[in-house]
Amino acid sequence: MADTEELHPVEDDLFKEPIKKRRRSDRDQRFRAFPSVEQCALKEYEKLESRTRRVLSNTYQKLIQSVFLDDSIPNGVKYLINRLLALIEKPSLDPVYIGLFGSTGAGKSSLINAIIQQAMFLPVSGESICTSCIVQVSSSCCEQYEAKIHLLSDQEWKEELKNLTRLLHGTEEPGGEEAAAWDRDDAVEEAIWKLQMVYGNGAESKSYEQLLRVKPKGKIPTSRIITLKAEEAGELSDKLDAYIRTQRRGWDGESAEARIWPLIKHVEVTLPKSELIPEGVVLVDIPGTGDFNSKRDEMWKKTIDKCSVIWVISDIERVSGGKAHEDLLNESIKACQRGFCRDVALVVTKTDKLHLPEYLRERKVGKQAIQSQREAVLERNEMIKLQRNRILKEKLKRKLPGDFKVLEASDLVYTVSAQEYWQQAFLTEEETEIPRLREYIRKRLLDEKKRMMTKYVTEAFGLLLLTDSFNSAQNLANEHLHMSGLRRFVEEKVELLEKAITQCFAHMERPLQEGVRTARASYRRILGACLVRSKGNQGFHQTLKAVCLKNGIYASRTLARIDLNEAITQPIYDQIDPVFGGIFRTGRPTDSALMPHIDAFKHSLQEKMTEIGIKNGWKYDSYKKHFLIQEISTILGTLEGHILRKKRRVYESLATSVQNDLKPCYEEAAQITGKKACERMKDVIRRGVDQQVAEGMFERAQERMQHQFQQLKTGITERVMGSIATMLTLASSQGDGLYKELADVKSEYKEMEKLHRSLREVAENALLRRGMQEFLLRMSPGKVGSPRA
Repeated sequence: MADTEELHPVEDDLFKEPIKKRRRSDRDQRFRAFPSVEQCALKEYEKLESRTRRVLSNTYQKLIQSVFLDDSIPNGVKYLINRLLALIEKPSLDPVYIGLFGSTGAGKSSLINAIIQQAMFLPVSGESICTSCIVQVSSSCCEQYEAKIHLLSDQEWKEELKNLTRLLHGTEEPGGEEAAAWDRDDAVEEAIWKLQMVYGNGAESKSYEQLLRVKPKGKIPTSRIITLKAEEAGELSDKLDAYIRTQRRGWDGESAEARIWPLIKHVEVTLPKSELIPEGVVLVDIPGTGDFNSKRDEMWKKTIDKCSVIWVISDIERVSGGKAHEDLLNESIKACQRGFCRDVALVVTKTDKLHLPEYLRERKVGKQAIQSQREAVLERNEMIKLQRNRILKEKLKRKLPGDFKVLEASDLVYTVSAQEYWQQAFLTEEETEIPRLREYIRKRLLDEKKRMMTKYVTEAFGLLLLTDSFNSAQNLANEHLHMSGLRRFVEEKVELLEKAITQCFAHMERPLQEGVRTARASYRRILGACLVRSKGNQGFHQTLKAVCLKNGIYASRTLARIDLNEAITQPIYDQIDPVFGGIFRTGRPTDSALMPHIDAFKHSLQEKMTEIGIKNGWKYDSYKKHFLIQEISTILGTLEGHILRKKRRVYESLATSVQNDLKPCYEEAAQITGKKACERMKDVIRRGVDQQVAEGMFERAQERMQHQFQQLKTGITERVMGSIATMLTLASSQGDGLYKELADVKSEYKEMEKLHRSLREVAENALLRRGMQEFLLRMSPGKVGSPRA
């Protein structure tokens, strides 16, 4: 839900026209991806939403007409009109982002193609990296296939260009062409490649200032957005391919589209009226390591953090080990800590790859005989599920609170084959498990729609209560609402809430201290491991140069991500992760959990409203009681979103603090050139880290995290006190100039009251239909198939 401030647009918006309703035919198209039972539930929610928006629009129009000719509009009426408009224009569903997070060649694009039923829509290749940037795929009721290609701004590209040229021209060591050839590493290769793509051959030998005067080979629109449209999927795929497919080094083509590949920030693809992917779901193809460009790398992290679901994609030959796979899992778990992620699963791809004679030779004796490739693949898949499900759940338990919802999932692993989905040489469509992923997507969206619709209708009902009570207040001068006692009660409860939050955050103190002690004892070992490569300095000093240019971070398209700052603070994160997750958990109340304390605060206020209403005889002013109770829920509901957005800054404050402290040594190391540059850079980094640790670097990081917690606490209490104080002032009939006689909205209130009551009926109908469907499936197993569990 939006923050409280967003519910009160500026006064210029008072007479704004609400957004138009979606046509019925468009609304019906949105449900094509769902089975009939789920379609019925969604249509009921959609009908409920449409009727609610109509009631809100009618109320809004009446209020506008009643104040249109007034010289001044009372504050209470402004508040009400702005709230109505904000709710009318509020999206019915926040997008459900599902991130497909995997290394080069893991099969992310192939998996998306199978899910959307378009075999070669996104570029795929078994040889090398194909998709070169973040790609978002969603559906809508549009008539055409569409892609929007977002480019780096001119300033963002100049920043990258400066770093690329510094990397190329600042690391030369004597030794002639032979030394340059064997010492050229991934960082330099990629820098050369990017410059040649944008500016042509020979660009790598030019300086930053010279390249600023060179016109790029590709056409770059001033808007920095390229829009492509097509009637058919294949047509758009052909147009899009040149932009998002990574071109091979040594490529000698003349395509202007391919020339701007290094400038692409991200791509948004929209499918028309998909029968497989419901509108509201966004599948995100996320590269596994980030990007050398600061803006693209920041977008990489933010994209991971905004995903409510992350599927870690790993092909069958890499899933059983390897640093890259572990790094992906760790990054996904961090997204649960710092972002919006609530569900993590492992999707094992390319499961059709199995050499039967080898499998039979290594298979343990005593099991049932294997008769075919299909039986072997299915048996191997089940073993992988059992093994990886146990390992993943143990890893999640070490990092997340015990009641985190993902830990309740019985199955955290999918074994899929995009190739067999298309060919079905020996696996059925169901056995490829692509339908299981689609079913998961539908259920996730249906649950989210139910949650959002419940909040939306409930908030709308509260607004209609307030609207009707405005007119009631004019006729109830003798009914005195004693607000002063209520204000004192609120102030006391806010003080208690502040103390409870302080106690929650105090649980971080001991693990932070223990983490700092561990970090001081282990940082040299960790740093040493980061600075050592199996081949010594060969092909590494340019990569180390890139690390220093980016203040301790280097993200390559082909190598594992390097982040010195996170690496040396990892011992602290290892200590704080379970406690940090416990603070921001939802669900079971504990002393360390923040949200249950806010819920308790909400319930205490609502109980007080009811108590005062009974004591003071709110016989004719029950509207105000209901409004106050509902408005408290709305205000505190917005607080949860605020906390989720702020916790990322709190969580990252440790690594950010260390990065800021080490910035001078990174800058010094980045300037080193000439003989033995790599060893000299390492020495500068080691000495710089030693010096900062001796001067209290880890202790400062601890203090900065605690300061972020303090800022969060202050923000929570200030927002709560400010919003509730405004609410109480508006609810009081004693304020000067707050009210005026408004249009009669009794009929709208009655209609909204019916809609609010029907929420339970819609939910019960959906539950009944699902139960009937499950009963029919059990009774007719031969006629109706169901996805494998």
